[in-house]
Amino acid sequence: MKSIGGIIKKICSITDMLAGICFFFVMALVLANIIMRNIFKMPILGTVEIVGLFTSTGLGFALANCEMNDGNTAMDVFTEKLPKRVQKVIDIFIYLISLGFFGIVVWRVFIYSGIFYKRVTPTASIPIFPFIIILGINVFLLCVVLAYKLVCFVKDASAGLRKSSVYEVEVEEKEENK
Repeated sequence: MKSIGGIIKKICSITDMLAGICFFFVMALVLANIIMRNIFKMPILGTVEIVGLFTSTGLGFALANCEMNDGNTAMDVFTEKLPKRVQKVIDIFIYLISLGFFGIVVWRVFIYSGIFYKRVTPTASIPIFPFIIILGINVFLLCVVLAYKLVCFVKDASAGLRKSSVYEVEVEEKEENK
């Protein structure tokens, strides 16, 4: 299981690096457009469209790594007072719902890319479907991360249920709280 986690983490770090490249490109394009517009009076054609496409691509690339590193916001105000086992069960339930939701998103994004197969952006005539496909692949990678974390939580929760004595559970909880 650890080797699979290592592979997933490596892929997530690569996609995170690609997200950084996308955002750097967006920043450089906006800066170049400002300079070209103000100094040479010649703006770069399709800047708004390119910025939109690469921003959405960068956000897609960053999704899986953010989830892998627990970078998403967790609303645990209601669950923090509950016992650890109940929290684990709630986490498993949330991962199941998230996996189902993002699985549907992947399916619909690929259908959506087929609809936009021949469409291009209005000004720069850039095909839209490759960016939609990249987004679908990245949401699929998010589903892989969610499935991996779900399996880890189920494995962890089932190990917690196999504890034979109350004393072992109390010692484990004290060690986690340190």
